[in-house]
Amino acid sequence: MKKLGLIIFVLLFQLTTSCKKAVAQEEQQIQLVTQAEMQELIKLKKAQIIDVRTVKEFNEVHLNNAQNIVYDDNFANKLEHLDKTKPVAVYCGRGGRSAKCAKILKEKGFEKIYDLNGGLSKWKFDKVEADN
Repeated sequence: MKKLGLIIFVLLFQLTTSCKKAVAQEEQQIQLVTQAEMQELIKLKKAQIIDVRTVKEFNEVHLNNAQNIVYDDNFANKLEHLDKTKPVAVYCGRGGRSAKCAKILKEKGFEKIYDLNGGLSKWKFDKVEADN
């Protein structure tokens, strides 16, 4: 009986630690960034800046050096021209679309992904300059 208890304990321990490792790996690949951190990524040109909003939204206002890759059913196929070894910084209006896109980028094998926390609406609220 003690053996069975020990086996169950070991299995539960392994399951718990493997789940924590999986979450930690995802967190390492997708990092929420502040507006200030996004500005640094833009200035240093360390990341490919991706705006996933509609063309209309993008044309109204967007971040410097951003390219518009609209989030839709074909989003994953639109990523072929991006370099998977370079960091990618993704944003949208409020953060919902960019979170979905960040997961797709991760699934496609991108090594480092940044997601603007709160999207452009928070950026505007905090009065950080975007490009018109």
